[in-house]
Amino acid sequence: MENVIDILKERGFIDAMTGEEVRDLLQAPIKIYSGFDPTAESLHIGHLVPLIGLAWFQRCGHTPVALIGGATGMIGDPSGKSKERVLLDEEAIKRNVAGITKDVETVLSRHSDVAK
Repeated sequence: MENVIDILKERGFIDAMTGEEVRDLLQAPIKIYSGFDPTAESLHIGHLVPLIGLAWFQRCGHTPVALIGGATGMIGDPSGKSKERVLLDEEAIKRNVAGITKDVETVLSRHSDVAK
């Protein structure tokens, strides 16, 4: 199994690490996740970095998990901003989760076709 850390370093995705112990953990397949808030019907450029990470882990034999939180879209989250996020109703959340799920599946299923 190719070590994903080496690939991500080579591509500039990882610049520095606090320790090399993670290499030992990656000798066997692991599950790795990233979370996505369903605040829109599709992904945006800010989602690209975690998706690239998930895709490379997948390509190296690990299992990516994209956690698309339904409840997080229903609560206000100022995230350091001056006003809260607009609260979404249940139907909007369902639409957004479906759209983001489709986008994530597309990226992860096509990554090996485009990344060399």
